[in-house]
Amino acid sequence: MKNLLNYLTELIGETIKTYKPVSGGDISNAFFIETKLNRYFLKVNSQKEAYSMFLAEKQGLETIEYTQTIATPKVYHCGQHKGYSFLLMEFVESRTPTSEDFKSLANQLAGLHKISTSEFGWEQNNFIGSLAQSNKQHKNWTAFYLEERIFPQLQLAQIKNLLSLNDLPNKQKMYTFCEEFFEDIKPSLVHGDLWSGNFLIALDGTPYLIDPAVYYGHYEIDIAMSKLFGGFHDSFYRTYQEHFPFSEHTRTRIDLYQLYYLLVHLNLFGSSYFRNVQRILLKYF
Repeated sequence: MKNLLNYLTELIGETIKTYKPVSGGDISNAFFIETKLNRYFLKVNSQKEAYSMFLAEKQGLETIEYTQTIATPKVYHCGQHKGYSFLLMEFVESRTPTSEDFKSLANQLAGLHKISTSEFGWEQNNFIGSLAQSNKQHKNWTAFYLEERIFPQLQLAQIKNLLSLNDLPNKQKMYTFCEEFFEDIKPSLVHGDLWSGNFLIALDGTPYLIDPAVYYGHYEIDIAMSKLFGGFHDSFYRTYQEHFPFSEHTRTRIDLYQLYYLLVHLNLFGSSYFRNVQRILLKYF
């Protein structure tokens, strides 16, 4: 770590006065770094895929920043040094959100979701947690969601012996069911992994998005993830619906979208998520 800090000192041209570990997720080590002039947030990882993950995170943050709809931490450097991959970013000091802060977050997230294009997917693949996330582009949302999201995770769960052949639903049945509920969906730029740990409220009340897994999908996918583990105030959902009202099919779609995140958690963290996955598979397929 000392070698990396010396390298960063040369890279930023500032002497590091303080560095200390901070919470920054389950995948990488995170540090607070302070110089005489600035404060930084540093992610470090020595795993094989880490550099690709950090590059994808950098691109996602810069893509969201470019829309000028909602803030993201500024990325200063993404690189490798002597076995370590790193991502150096702006440090955003945050506070506990109020109901008004959740309104601001909802308004700005809706602005992001109003950014559209002609196809679902993304120009390159990225990651959901530490798992690869395929973003092959499709004109049809059902095809994208099943082929690039659900089927790869079902296959991985089978390979890991977390799901059996009997647990896997018929693919054509899944297509038929989803097409009924996925009609007339247009592509929206989504964060892709919007749980309560992936946004910050700065001290001045500015909402920030962090750790994105961006692509063009259905905007309700971010809402589904936000509801999976909780942590979002009711004012968030009330305000968001001023832009994108929920429909009679929203509840079903949220279940279907949460299936993806539950499969991801099953594949990352093991069988404790099996019952939740099984519940949705049995309910709809």
